[in-house]
Amino acid sequence: MVITIIILIITGAFLAWGRFRSDIVTMLALMSLTVLDILTPQEAIAGFSNPVVLMLAGMFIVAGGINQTGLAKKLSIRLLRLGGKSELWLFVLVMLVTAFLSSFMSNYGTVALLLPIIVNMTREADLNARRFLMPMAFASSMGGMMTLIGAPPNLIVNEALIEANFKGLEFFTVLPVGIILLVIGIVFLWFRSSFLEKSDRNKEIAQRQTKSPQELIKEYQLSDNLFRLQVPKESPILHTPLRDLAITNRYNVTIVEIRNYQSHTDKILKSVSHYFANADTILNVDDLIYVEGSFDDVNRFVEENDLIFVDTKQTENKIMAFDSEMKFDEIGVAEAVVLSSSKLINRQVKESGFRRRYQINILGIKRQGEYILHQVQHEKIHAGDSLLIQGAWTNMDEMASEELDLVIVGQPMQEANKVVLEHKAGISALILFAMIISMAFKILPNVTSVLVAALLMIITRCFRNVETAYKSIRWQNIVFFAAMLPMATAMDKTGASATISHGLVSFIGSLGPHAVLAALYIATSLFTIFVSNAATVIIFAPIAIQSAVALNVSPYPFVLAVATAGVMCLASPYATPPNSLVLSPGHYTYSDFIRVGLPLQIIYVIVMIFAVPLLYPF
Repeated sequence: MVITIIILIITGAFLAWGRFRSDIVTMLALMSLTVLDILTPQEAIAGFSNPVVLMLAGMFIVAGGINQTGLAKKLSIRLLRLGGKSELWLFVLVMLVTAFLSSFMSNYGTVALLLPIIVNMTREADLNARRFLMPMAFASSMGGMMTLIGAPPNLIVNEALIEANFKGLEFFTVLPVGIILLVIGIVFLWFRSSFLEKSDRNKEIAQRQTKSPQELIKEYQLSDNLFRLQVPKESPILHTPLRDLAITNRYNVTIVEIRNYQSHTDKILKSVSHYFANADTILNVDDLIYVEGSFDDVNRFVEENDLIFVDTKQTENKIMAFDSEMKFDEIGVAEAVVLSSSKLINRQVKESGFRRRYQINILGIKRQGEYILHQVQHEKIHAGDSLLIQGAWTNMDEMASEELDLVIVGQPMQEANKVVLEHKAGISALILFAMIISMAFKILPNVTSVLVAALLMIITRCFRNVETAYKSIRWQNIVFFAAMLPMATAMDKTGASATISHGLVSFIGSLGPHAVLAALYIATSLFTIFVSNAATVIIFAPIAIQSAVALNVSPYPFVLAVATAGVMCLASPYATPPNSLVLSPGHYTYSDFIRVGLPLQIIYVIVMIFAVPLLYPF
């Protein structure tokens, strides 16, 4: 028992120090317990098959699918716009939207999603983003106490109850606690956060260096030369390979992309096929083709081939480029700079071989501040030219890694992951709703519901590919949980948990269960300031249950107090991922979190000590 406690203390010290990765620290602790024969190898690796760990991995994928399809972003933007330029209403909406999203997504993912949206909205409303970002991070923790899957501590205490042969928590068991936390948080933070506006008012939020596809389209004014055409059944270019049509040479027009909407009636389940226009491509009836070129060349191409302009506007009897924004979910654009040593110098664009080797188009050239967009294929490449390239994201990524004659600005696949698959938003919404219904009404076991939802997100292509789905999992967190959970087994096996719980009951048990609950809540809150909340709850959940057993009372108020104290760790910027995520963009200091978060955390301690036993009687 002594060795287990020593290892636990050393592990906590290293986690609090933060010098080493948390997953490495916990893995070393786990191996130490195994080498010293405190845990068997089977017990040591049991954490990797624990339902909590599997559910966390599945939830990362589900949340990733929601982000990738733009469902959460679209919902949050529409809701936040209801606040207009009213600081109070925007503040309340930020808190509500953040809490709602973090009820079903990871709090880190919620804050990462909302951070740029809120920065832009506060800028448009001429408000100080500093007043909103820290409360948003705190609201993500409050939302974590709305549902069983809202925060890892909820899953940890639920698993601890099941292992102790008690009934697990329902999906919305913690909802009353979450509502109380949110109401108190909104009222307190609205008044307390006002002092954050008094400093760093003129500091700008850091902006990203790499240009987005939309920014590149706007910079090169490509939308002024881009037209969307439909291929009717009367067109003579149907069922003929583009190689034989020689469209570029005959009309000075480049086919940028081909799309086919396979369902025109079902807005939720519609499927969009994207095709890159290569030499072997054959056009089909009702295909939508995006072409780039001057209006006169495109108009001649349309008239001679019985095509139809789509989404165009009429200005002085002249058809202009379409108004709709381009979508970059599978085929994107990027900028590539030609090196001075490149073999491409003085070669025409059509001789570059990019189309043949990578299926990449060159849509435009930026040279000494001027943009070349017409008859690009005949233009000679110069050193220092910036080429606007277009093609499948995977092909551009391959080109970036293999091509030595130029440098692609940014990382194409990272840019691709930022582009949402909007046409899949309805599917991700249905999957999320089905998962919630299954868990709420116990149609399937919780872990099964989450894993099925994660698998459906992948199968229905709510991710660009399977690799993107795997990248949405924060593997450091998964390994950390899997290595930390056997610590509870070691404490139980050696009697450490029983000794601590008996000592706690013997010392203050005579004052009643309220006093023991208060001690557990305060101890958990203090530990979370220095150690991660998940590690703290893993340690304290078994102690809470054994304390309840020793007092012969219900364990539920004790474990829920521990979970609440673990989730609501607000006094440190490093206590939770959302706090650390807003630290730099908000230009906050450690003292800012103490001045705002610590008073709120103390208020929660006082309120929850009395509220939890009322909501979940002893």
